[in-house]
Amino acid sequence: MPDREPLSEAEIQDALARLDGWTFENDAIHKTYEFDDFREAISFIVQMAFYAEEANHHPELENVYNSVTLSFTTHDAGSKVTDMDIELARTIDDALGA
Repeated sequence: MPDREPLSEAEIQDALARLDGWTFENDAIHKTYEFDDFREAISFIVQMAFYAEEANHHPELENVYNSVTLSFTTHDAGSKVTDMDIELARTIDDALGA
């Protein structure tokens, strides 16, 4: 299981250098995915939900028509970014080909 200790900003930036499109802002990591239409965006949310539930770690998400923005932070680590956030971001990107 990934570590739930808060990462330093340097550790976060190092991890994000290996994740395409993810950014760090306001103590969370974020990525916006763009799709062809609303149906594809909702399909992505449903697929992503299975990975989040399996990890027992759930992102904040926002959907506007064809875009979905995910934000990860570990609430029981003081709402800071941990390895758990990085690992779930990587899992979702890898599994969904994003």
